[in-house]
Amino acid sequence: MSNTHIRALDVEFKVRDYECDMGHVVNNAVYLNYLEHARHELLCDMGVRFGDLANRGVFLVVTRIEADFKASLTSGDIFIVRTELRRNGRLRLLFTQHIQRATDGQVMLSALVTGTALNARGRPEMPPELEAVLESSFS
Repeated sequence: MSNTHIRALDVEFKVRDYECDMGHVVNNAVYLNYLEHARHELLCDMGVRFGDLANRGVFLVVTRIEADFKASLTSGDIFIVRTELRRNGRLRLLFTQHIQRATDGQVMLSALVTGTALNARGRPEMPPELEAVLESSFS
């Protein structure tokens, strides 16, 4: 399985007041929500539907997140989450993600998220229908 093929998508967001903590910056846990939403959008853009997979007993899960917080977003900031997906072997999906403030392009966070698919028994398995979507997206 080639690891050189990459699929990417940019998703724009705006910080909402309630996402900020007492320091008037986005709470660190909220960044993980932004990253997850952007990963879902990328997979959806590729034709992967989480609900359909779950109904068939296939669950896409995160197994590891490495995040480097570089600067803070504040209420009202417009920002872009760039998500790049590549395969790492048969079972792993690697998402490289960057959050950039739209006004000046400053990188606010960089992350590497590792995921996989689990079957109904909770075992790692890349089902044929998901494998087909991934193969067609990387060709």
